[in-house]
Amino acid sequence: MRFPSAVLLGVALLSIHAQAAILERELGDYALNLGTTPTRSMAQGLVKPQSGGAFHGGLDLSHPSGWYIGQWSPSLGITPGSNMELNSYVGFRQHFADTLGYELGTIRYSHPGFTHLDSQDVYAGLTYDARRFGLSLSNDPSRINSTLLADFGRIDTLGMAVSVRYGNHLLDTPTMAGGRQISSFNDWSLSLSRPWKGIDFDFSYSDSSLSGDSCSAYSGHNTECEGWFSIKASRSLF
Repeated sequence: MRFPSAVLLGVALLSIHAQAAILERELGDYALNLGTTPTRSMAQGLVKPQSGGAFHGGLDLSHPSGWYIGQWSPSLGITPGSNMELNSYVGFRQHFADTLGYELGTIRYSHPGFTHLDSQDVYAGLTYDARRFGLSLSNDPSRINSTLLADFGRIDTLGMAVSVRYGNHLLDTPTMAGGRQISSFNDWSLSLSRPWKGIDFDFSYSDSSLSGDSCSAYSGHNTECEGWFSIKASRSLF
């Protein structure tokens, strides 16, 4: 599942400062997406969806039978201090009915020149209308991660889209932090979002089972170890 880096670079140049865009083309029975945000529903939000640099992008090829294959680069390693990362994935997505479906797949995180950072994820989930519920398991370097995702879509009573994520991290080698030995920890986050006059607003709160001096052992999904509230506003240029 190796795609030319030149293709990723061309896509990434569409998105300086991480403005979202998707370019869609039909290739016979196949649908090709090139964009600056991950296109897979379960991979986005469940399996490391964030972008790590100003230059990022990827491509995604899917077939009506449900099979898809793609590659996403959250960082092309162009800016000083950043490393290139290639996320290659393959999966299958199908619907039981108009509103109910499932998805499963695997994704490989590669770091050219830094193979000790490579890892593998498997993910699976159910979709119901605009709602998604999923699980991912990964063998990251020096630990095993499991993540649960519940994306409820837009809840009319709140006027916002709501998603919840919970992660468990089991360390291969326990570490000392805050005067105690830590072999595992949990983290979680709640995200609310809604568009307003062409601007996408995201509100999120995150926390973990670690606190105080124990936070020196934290390396989970969240930006901060302890309770953290953030507000983000973004607008697509095209």
